[in-house]
Amino acid sequence: MGQAGTLILVMAAAVVAPLLAHGVGRWARIPVVIFEIVLGILIGPDVLGWAHGGEVVDVLSDLGLSMLIFLAGYEIEFAAIKGDTLRRSVAAWVVSLALGLAIALALTGLDLARTVIIGTALTSTALGTVLPILRDSGDLDGRFGTVMLAFGAVGEFGPIIAMAVLLSGRSPGTATVVLAVFAAITAAAVFWALRPRPPWFSQVIRTTLHTSGQFAVRFVMLLLVAMLALSQAFGLDVLLGAFAAGLLTRLVLVGAAPESSEEVLEKVEAMGFGFLVPLFFIVTGIEFDLASLLDGGRTLLLLPVFLVLFLVVRGLPAYFLAPRDLSPLSRRALTVYSATCLPLVVAITAIGVDDGVLAQSDAAALVGAAMISVLVFPLVAMRLRARARGTAPELPRGAGETETW
Repeated sequence: MGQAGTLILVMAAAVVAPLLAHGVGRWARIPVVIFEIVLGILIGPDVLGWAHGGEVVDVLSDLGLSMLIFLAGYEIEFAAIKGDTLRRSVAAWVVSLALGLAIALALTGLDLARTVIIGTALTSTALGTVLPILRDSGDLDGRFGTVMLAFGAVGEFGPIIAMAVLLSGRSPGTATVVLAVFAAITAAAVFWALRPRPPWFSQVIRTTLHTSGQFAVRFVMLLLVAMLALSQAFGLDVLLGAFAAGLLTRLVLVGAAPESSEEVLEKVEAMGFGFLVPLFFIVTGIEFDLASLLDGGRTLLLLPVFLVLFLVVRGLPAYFLAPRDLSPLSRRALTVYSATCLPLVVAITAIGVDDGVLAQSDAAALVGAAMISVLVFPLVAMRLRARARGTAPELPRGAGETETW
């Protein structure tokens, strides 16, 4: 089947996925992303063989990943996650990185190149994947949502920075300098975003919000494409630009048109979660090397190992460094949510395979474990949070924040 046929199948799967989630919702609340991945595997070459990857589909999938990271960046409210919560989340990720690299070094037999790939992949958190689940379950607006945003943001941003420094093909010193220049340009953009916008800016947003002009949506897309191009020009991963674009967009819209910012976000989310993001997850299922796992052997054995390592490397530091005002059940939910990963694991392993550092079978085991984490961990976390809400009152968002440990 050609690219057009594959795209039709992908979009059909995108339509079927929420229907399945709605139907199953009578018995169990399962995130729609689970059905998207499973349907992708089902129509992919290793099962029914109806859909295959290709240039057009892969480009749209990459855009979906960028949109997912962009929306994750947009959700970050630094005013809510500053202070103790932010420091704890950074400390937890640093511990995760050290632990991940140490374990990967032992697993790879002191192979430094493979160690960096595997160790970095173990530290990621799929904030973009978790956010819709938190929003749908009502957890995003409470204290738990604030903490999860902080830990998830660092778990998303930290590996992207590590990729820029360690996986760029440059020496660490050169990569750090390039990253610093990119950061300086981004900081200048943030300074610009914080400046008051002229009155006509917010007026144009309001007057075109329900017309074919859609100035705000077009402006958001310009910011996203510009930051993607900037990161690519510096030889950095485009996901870094996508995340930065999300942060900038929030600053600009909330500052210039606070009364319209939520409606603009709804339009961008409709574009993302209605088209590009599900396409990414379905294509991930299509391109997943299921045959390597079904063949058994080392690849199949590594899959549960990596799944446990996601919990150990990423989850446990989050548990031990979680803010003390969280209940024990909420801390366990934070642990499991933090260990949920996929998008960055796909991106990092793709770099490793393309560079000839990581074997296709090892990449399949890592991505397979990450897919299972998306399939299983949010379900466990949602149950833990449901129990936590039934046993303790929920603090409002931003409450419980202190400036010192």
